[in-house]
Amino acid sequence: MKKSLDYKLIFALAAVGIVWGTTFLGIRVAVETIPPWFVTSIRQGLAGLIVMIILLFKKELKWIGWKNLKHQLVPSVLMIVIANGFTTIAEQSLPSGLASVISAMSPILIFIGSILFGLQKASLKGFVGVIIGFSGVIFIFKDGLHSFLDADYKIGVLFMILAILAWAAGTIYTKTHAYKSNNIALNLFYQFTMASCIQLVLAFIFSPNPDVSSWSSGSIFASLYLSVFGSVIAFFCYNYALKCVTAVQVSILSYVNTIIAVFLGWLLLNEKITVDFIIATVLIILGVFIINYKKKEKNLA
Repeated sequence: MKKSLDYKLIFALAAVGIVWGTTFLGIRVAVETIPPWFVTSIRQGLAGLIVMIILLFKKELKWIGWKNLKHQLVPSVLMIVIANGFTTIAEQSLPSGLASVISAMSPILIFIGSILFGLQKASLKGFVGVIIGFSGVIFIFKDGLHSFLDADYKIGVLFMILAILAWAAGTIYTKTHAYKSNNIALNLFYQFTMASCIQLVLAFIFSPNPDVSSWSSGSIFASLYLSVFGSVIAFFCYNYALKCVTAVQVSILSYVNTIIAVFLGWLLLNEKITVDFIIATVLIILGVFIINYKKKEKNLA
């Protein structure tokens, strides 16, 4: 029998690749006038509220127990508080494109971590796919790699490195505890709510007297976009995909995110798309293909 296509999985992967590609630009706009920890707290707080309304409507809002709460606290701190929070801080000083190329290193970390934690076997194919995909990202920015050494960018680069380490750790943890996550929406409600509370405390610590009147409509709209699309939709799709495929296969989509980020730079900031970009795109797609390609198995009648 032929295995039917999992359209939910295809939609989930596409949503992760496209939506998170737009969030680098969204974060950059949001932090122009809103302090970064307030951006993240508003983003996750509103996301938690939206998910809570959905759960109430479906009559699925309930206490998950202390044991499962602990399992949700780990990815909440690693992936939302640290990874998302530090990325938001980094984009105060880093261009969104540079932030996206640094985040594209996460599949290599997840690939290595997945092997160390026994989530998958080491394979030359997987390693080659990750390296080819990342080489495509480097190719896009090969003329601007000196930016990594820019003194003004050093703090931002440091925050991004910490962010991708936390994201990789959170992804691996989520994958190893996927069997405990029967209701993705319920778990995300607790993750968003806990993260928002932690980030709100950090917001008032680092920005004790926020001038809300100085927050531009563009930054507020960007924060709302990040909440609905970047958090609710993309995180749900990411967690759904993690239950269906390997952590490396999902993480490889960060290369697609980078293409989207560069495309938006061209569309909104009049940046040129060069031959280098086309070559890089081919390398990235090739890397994604190699990671996900499986030989068809012949079924015996």
